[in-house]
Order: sequence, then structure tokens, then C-alpha cells
Amino acid sequence: MSASSNSSEEKNIFVIGLDEANEEVLRRLPGAGRYRFHPLLSPEELQHGTIPIVELLEKAQSHLDAFAGPIDAIVGYWDFPSSTMVAMLCEKYGLPGVSLEAVLKCEHKYWSRLEQAKVIDEMPSFGIVDLDQEDPRPPEGVDYPMWLKPVKSFSSELAFHVADEDEFEKAVAEIQAGVDRVGKPFDHILGKVELPAAVAEAGGAACLAEGELNGVQAAVEGYVHKGQVTVYGALDSINYPDTACFLRHQYPSQLPEDAVDRMKEISVRVMERIGFDNATFSIEFFCHPESGQACLLEINPRHSQAHAELFEYVDGVANHHLMVQLGLGRDPAGRRHRGDYRIAGKWYHRRFRDGLVTRVPTRGEIADVEARNPGVKIEVVPEKGTRLSDIPAQDSYSYELAHLFVAAQTQREMEHKYRRCVDALRFEFEEG
Repeated sequence: MSASSNSSEEKNIFVIGLDEANEEVLRRLPGAGRYRFHPLLSPEELQHGTIPIVELLEKAQSHLDAFAGPIDAIVGYWDFPSSTMVAMLCEKYGLPGVSLEAVLKCEHKYWSRLEQAKVIDEMPSFGIVDLDQEDPRPPEGVDYPMWLKPVKSFSSELAFHVADEDEFEKAVAEIQAGVDRVGKPFDHILGKVELPAAVAEAGGAACLAEGELNGVQAAVEGYVHKGQVTVYGALDSINYPDTACFLRHQYPSQLPEDAVDRMKEISVRVMERIGFDNATFSIEFFCHPESGQACLLEINPRHSQAHAELFEYVDGVANHHLMVQLGLGRDPAGRRHRGDYRIAGKWYHRRFRDGLVTRVPTRGEIADVEARNPGVKIEVVPEKGTRLSDIPAQDSYSYELAHLFVAAQTQREMEHKYRRCVDALRFEFEEG
């Protein structure tokens, strides 16, 4: 079925990887009564195990071709392969969307750094580790401590902080063993655009080394419409003490205004350089509030679905609204809504050692905690009987037990509410 020129009220919007939690958010958007949201592939198909990218594209196209009505938008909020599939499918069906090349300039961490270096200085030293060498070594100019990560991964999968040669060798061995799961299908998509020689030589299953960044972690979310870059929100990213694992993301950022302004300025410069247009984005930073310096960590060619409820709690409307408007070819700018809370956080309740899950909170227990704590939504990650190390898309150092969305009028109130909720959630494990 071709794209729609239909001007009727109801719009058919296909969502790659539509899941229950995000469908609930989408149905609360302004004007959602005029939208029909259609699932296109499941999150499990997109994220679990080997990624059969050719088959996924064929399945998505068959589903769209068989649809009897007009297709008004194709959107998505997940990482690769969803992000690249949205771009490719929008182009195929003549719908508004970002170019595949611009998406890949964000997604490929090495290519992204090469583009960033043309317009900004605030970034770490970086280079490719040759995984095909008999004895891989750090690239010239990148010293310990450093981070090693695939040029394409998600949820910090296979990302390692290494402080010396022994840690470097262990991390390289793990990356070599697991990089192809995402790297090989990513390589297939890279083959659809013209690549700079350095990126083509690295490929999609390469390892990037970056000098360690430090400071306060933060992020911005924005969108580009007809070449105009707009940054609409800044958030803080706060880790568990003495770890690289997120404890929470909170909105709005509590950083000084000049630090937020610096992140916005860098974001505009970089996204213009990349040629990103007609889509949402999010960019992660390390900031130094005293100096106002902001060092770019990573660009995501999509907004964060993990932040949807945070914007809804504080602004009155989820960031998905911008994705939908852009997908329909509309300018998403307009009146800012006002939510019921002044601050909201997505908290990650984690366990830092493996184990077999023998008990998770029941639906009734969760509903009771949410009822006793207004402004709270809880999502349990593992199921009973799951080994934590078998859960996909985890970082390299911890296991997620639950996501808690917590809104309040002050940060202190939010922190107290989170601790109260976590204390009420009963998980049990069999060790070993």
C-alpha cells in the first residue's frame, strides 16, 4: 500500500516495536482519538537474539503492503534496528522522515565522532581497536583509563571501563565474542549508503576506544523540522555511587542554566552538521557545572521512550507527541502543556550479582504500592524463573529488576517516594 494523501481526520500510524506500556502513553496524547496506532513487528523480534535484519524488513514491508487503508506515518522509539528501519520504510513509502545516512552518522559511534570533530572540540580522544589482530592494542592517542564499546550496541551492552592492560584484554575478548550479534546486521544496513573510507574500513562490527570522560551526566532531547533544530528538554542522569550504572534519569535538569545552554548549543551545531531532519533525537553529555563545559558522549537518532512518562508528569504531554507530529509531516511546535508535578524520575532498581529469580512482586502488590503513592508507575523487568544474566539488553555490570517512574514537587520528595516504593517490592533469588 502506498503512502496516504488522505486528509480525513483519522490517521493510520504504524509503530515499529509497539509495546503495551508505550501504547498506553500514545493513547493519552493530545488528539489521540483521531489516531489508529498499528503494531509493526514486536520488541522481541527486534531486540532478542540474532537480529535477522533482511527478514525483518521483508516482514514489515509485507505487512504494510497488505494493509487495506492509507498509511499516514511510520514511527519508532527503539534503538537499532528500529531506528534505521523507520528511515528506510519512510523513504520507501514516501512518508516524512529522516534520511538513513543521517541516522547512521548518529548510530555508528566512530562515524559519529568523525562528524562531531568537524564542528566541536568537547569530546574524548577516540580510535578503533582492530579486533582482527592477533594481539589487539589500544589505538594511538587513547590512554588508560578508557572505555571500550562496539561501534553499534544498545543499553550499554558490551561497554567496558578499562584501567589497565589486563582489563583491556578481558574486555576485548568479551567484545570479540559478542559483537557480531548487532554488528553483522548493522554492517548490512551500512552497505546501503556511501561510507567514508575510514568508516568502511572499520565496518559495523568494530570496537571503539574512547578516553574516559568525567563530570555530571546529563542529556537533552530535541527534534529537527525542515532544518530547524529545537531542543525542548534537558535531563540529569545519576548513577549508583561508585558505578557506571544509572540510578535514575530526572526531568527537568537541575544543572545551572549556562550548562544547559551549552548542551543546547553543541546539539544544534552537531545535528546541523550531520544533516539530521524531520525526526526526534537525544544526546548524552558529561558536564562540568563550574565551568559550563559540556562534553558530548553519544547521539541517539530518536527520542527516549524511557523518558515519556517524565515529560508527561512535568509538561503534561509525553515526548511521543513530537514523534507522531513529525511522522505526520507536521511542525510539532506549539503551546507547552503543564503537568501536575515539578520533577519526575525514571529510577532503575538493580541487583549487582547474578541469580535465579524465584519471586517477583505480584500485580496486586504493585497496584497497591502505586495506589498508596500517587505519581508512581512500576514496571518489573524479569519474570519468575529467569536467570538475570539471560535478560537481554543489560549493561555489563548489573541487572535491572524494576523501573520506577516517580513524580513529585521536589527532588527530596521524589527520593523519599522512591525508597518507600522499593522497600515495598519483594524480589527473591536463588544464588549462583
